Amino acid sequence: MPDNHDSKTKDRRPVGRPPAGARAGEKVKDYPQLSIRLPLEVKARLNALSAVTGLSQWRVIVEAVKCFSDDLPKNERELVAGLSEQLMKAG
Repeated sequence: MPDNHDSKTKDRRPVGRPPAGARAGEKVKDYPQLSIRLPLEVKARLNALSAVTGLSQWRVIVEAVKCFSDDLPKNERELVAGLSEQLMKAG
């Protein structure tokens, strides 16, 4: 009787979830955490957006921040870009 053990282990996928960061190779667990309080209707909307789009809640929030930033006047976008760059360098 042939030993199929080796062929089965070669075909298996790695255990656990694949990395799911915003950019290739990043892991969400390495991102800083943020704890916020939201009005019930906003939390319900976030849950619904996540369910309908299939995106995780953190991805929905990232996209919302990007949209908010993109809608600012140019001078404010430039200020936000400069300040966020300084804050990222500071750690």
